[in-house]
Amino acid sequence: MLLAKGAWVVVADGEKALVLENIGDLRAPQLRLIRRDEADLEIPGADTYPPGRVYESGPGIRVSALEQPDYARIAGERFAVELVASLAKAAKAGRFTRLVLAAPPQVLGALRAAMSAELGATVVAEVAKTLTNHPVAKIAEVIAAEIDPL
Repeated sequence: MLLAKGAWVVVADGEKALVLENIGDLRAPQLRLIRRDEADLEIPGADTYPPGRVYESGPGIRVSALEQPDYARIAGERFAVELVASLAKAAKAGRFTRLVLAAPPQVLGALRAAMSAELGATVVAEVAKTLTNHPVAKIAEVIAAEIDPL
């Protein structure tokens, strides 16, 4: 019942997302691509500045370099926020009432953290797998087996 006709399936990783709709039925889900999004991994100015420095006082001056920020992680989290915002708009417009998420655990956490309570209430299942590079037919097969193993 989780993958009913009209349910949306979001397959995401940190760099891209596929938004799919089940146009089949429970026994034979058939996913149709609604939209494909890709993250903008460029962060303006990320490469122009050297790592920061910390000057410690005391006997002899010590200088330490700060760790460079993880720009890929930052871009992935920003992408999750943008994806959730577009899903929230679609849910408010009544385009779906059931949502299935398929993503690696870290991305699922970022998606959950960005969701409002209203959008979170539409999530009926989560699949902690990376499926973005699979064909749509294979995605339907894997998700159906994961959430409804009968």
